[in-house]
Amino acid sequence: MKTALTVDFRMCRASGIGTYIKNIIPHLTDRFDITLLGKKDEIFEFPWAEKVRIIEASSKIYTIKEQVELFRKVPECDVFWSPHYNVPVLPIAAEKRLVTVHDAYHLAAESGIFSPLQRLYAKFVMRRAVAVSDVVLTVSEFSKGEILKYCPADPAKIKVVYNAVDQALFSGAKNPDVINKYSLPEDFILFVGNVKPNKNLITLLKALEIMEGVNLVIVGKRDGFITGDSAVAEMVNNSESLKNRVFFTGYVDDKDIPSIYAAASVFVFPSLYEGFGIPPLEAQSSGCPVVSSPAASLREVCAESVIYCDPLDPSDIAEKVMDVRSSSDVRTDLINKGYENIRRFGWEKSAAEIAQIIETL
Repeated sequence: MKTALTVDFRMCRASGIGTYIKNIIPHLTDRFDITLLGKKDEIFEFPWAEKVRIIEASSKIYTIKEQVELFRKVPECDVFWSPHYNVPVLPIAAEKRLVTVHDAYHLAAESGIFSPLQRLYAKFVMRRAVAVSDVVLTVSEFSKGEILKYCPADPAKIKVVYNAVDQALFSGAKNPDVINKYSLPEDFILFVGNVKPNKNLITLLKALEIMEGVNLVIVGKRDGFITGDSAVAEMVNNSESLKNRVFFTGYVDDKDIPSIYAAASVFVFPSLYEGFGIPPLEAQSSGCPVVSSPAASLREVCAESVIYCDPLDPSDIAEKVMDVRSSSDVRTDLINKGYENIRRFGWEKSAAEIAQIIETL
């Protein structure tokens, strides 16, 4: 008899966590008896949907309604998996509980990013998630250290399983129709990620002001986030130098993102805090050279396959980006190193490690 696994799938369209669960679940459908909590119309879009059972669930995360819905709808099962730390606080009908805590940014962020109430809530829920779960998954050794820093836990309880990249999807194939669809320029540097303070886009924009004639494409949602960085939009709108050179795509279909990576001259990732950092790997798989911050987990993930910049120094970011854009030798070297680096990561490998942990539970 297969292990009965129930997974909270409501965040399948969120950028980082959505990428995580959309790529892990397909590798588990033949191994476990899976039930997903989520929106049926979203789940039915996946080719493997017929292999799982679906319980309609649509409450927003971090709400009382969410907690009531999880209490009511989590079925009897062997293992319940929360892919984010918004775990059920009330008792549920699961023999064992698994949670993925991707990072501890809500607790590590400098004061002013989150309100005292947001920080208090995050501290309570994350500590609760670690305490009630039988195993805590995380995505890097850096994040494991952060979890232990902020949450009392037995280190043996926390298992590191790396994220990955779909190399078949991010193949480097170019499609001019995609560039036209989103009204993007022919030549551009690229950032992929939501507009949040830890992404450090303000410093990237200051670097762009130094790089005359260079266009920047930002793939990711611009508005509507609890922690959105409104200063980014304000800076672009108020700058004659930037407003015609910065292109916000908004939401991009998953199938279109690889073509945007493939068309970029350089991928720039100045983030100050990442639990893992999937976008640099997606860029490398697409044959796009990467300039990255060395902060948090990024050295662990990128190793020596990128050019590192000082994420707080616009001049250094600009210099490193222009070095890549101006030298075919540097570009070729980075592209080759990127291909070598991504061989360390694969969703099938990550899913197999998670499956082993579930079976051990």
